[in-house]
Amino acid sequence: MPHSILVELITIPLFTGAIGYITNWTGVLMLFKPIAFHGIRTPGLAMVFPYLPKRIQVLPLLQYDGRMGWQGIVPSRADKMASIAVDKGLAKLGSVADFYRELEPDKLAEHLTEIAEVQIRDIVEEILQREHPQLWYNLPTQVRELIHERVRQQLPDILRELTDELGNNIDQLLDVKQMVIRYFQARPQLLNSVFQVLGAKELRFMQNFGFYFGAPMGLLLVATLHLTGWSSLVVLPIGGIIIGWVVNWVGINMIFAPAYPKWWCPWRQGLLIKRQPEITEGYADLVSREVMTIANVGDELLNGPRSDRTIQMLEDTLRPAADRALGPAKGAVRFMLGGRDYDSLQSTLTSEAARIAPIAFADPAFNVQQSKQVSEYIAKQMAALKPPEFVDMLRSAIKQDEWLLFVHGGVLGLFAGYAHILVFGTEVAEKFWP
Repeated sequence: MPHSILVELITIPLFTGAIGYITNWTGVLMLFKPIAFHGIRTPGLAMVFPYLPKRIQVLPLLQYDGRMGWQGIVPSRADKMASIAVDKGLAKLGSVADFYRELEPDKLAEHLTEIAEVQIRDIVEEILQREHPQLWYNLPTQVRELIHERVRQQLPDILRELTDELGNNIDQLLDVKQMVIRYFQARPQLLNSVFQVLGAKELRFMQNFGFYFGAPMGLLLVATLHLTGWSSLVVLPIGGIIIGWVVNWVGINMIFAPAYPKWWCPWRQGLLIKRQPEITEGYADLVSREVMTIANVGDELLNGPRSDRTIQMLEDTLRPAADRALGPAKGAVRFMLGGRDYDSLQSTLTSEAARIAPIAFADPAFNVQQSKQVSEYIAKQMAALKPPEFVDMLRSAIKQDEWLLFVHGGVLGLFAGYAHILVFGTEVAEKFWP
């Protein structure tokens, strides 16, 4: 065998295998890193940026302030990808009311009662001492204790009514899509972990597959060179582009397709689908522990864009509850205070009592306890998903950006082809390979 052919048989497959591995390895890095944009300021870009097509502006290559660089695809599209994750993922798992039921409103009411019983006495004392100190001090001790006891007795029913009202109106009070988007925008590293945790094995497979696919393709390039007589200046760069592009395309499709086993497919079924039970458990745990938690739902209800509706509902529920708490003393208190002052006292008591909710929602121990319920529910629902729905839920968030990986592979393949020509196809190389 001529020495030059032997060199090609050794070096070209090594180059194509190495470029296949590097292509997929760097492609995975491109998906997730860096978290924040890193780049250099480019003269004139800030001026031109507003006039660029929208599809160019949204690429993670450019910034409106005139910088050119890179940001991981997943963190750069946190808002859009979170939106897709809700539409294709959580939306398939059930409605907001379904999730709320899994948070067990009765236990939430009990938890609110436990916290309220500790604080409600101080709240009543503080309000009445501040708003009507003379009246409160003039009441006999037995009467004051009677009011405190009645308030304590009324608490369970009041708070159970409150959690029922939350459930009945949860669709109007809570925008899950916006909640998830804002949550992931503030924590892009968590969005990374969703994909990195769920697809850890598949991501490793993609990296290794690049070499396993690229190396045999190098032998095909050697055969093409000698059977066609085409110049290496054409075969190697173009072959590199094709290999770099195809290695990513095949790798991704091996992960997600086909949804159902096919006899004609070498790998029979998408690798990710084969692990549906394992993926289901991981996804359910992550979502219940990090996203759909009592703390996040409570924060959205009390501080989100629809919080005014929640506050109004709290007031509508707690206002008559304040009347019930006073019981037979209501008429006498209203007479002594006057209608306006009584209404003011009622509003103050309502708003102060509403302060208990954030404390209950944010309790870490209670969140851990309730997350188990949500996790089991999500796992059960995901297990019932058909394979195409399961794949769609996981792939839809990155599918729109897959083409960037293919282009990335093609560009690296082009450079690899020219690199091989530079090293092994020049006079300089012949001095080392006589």
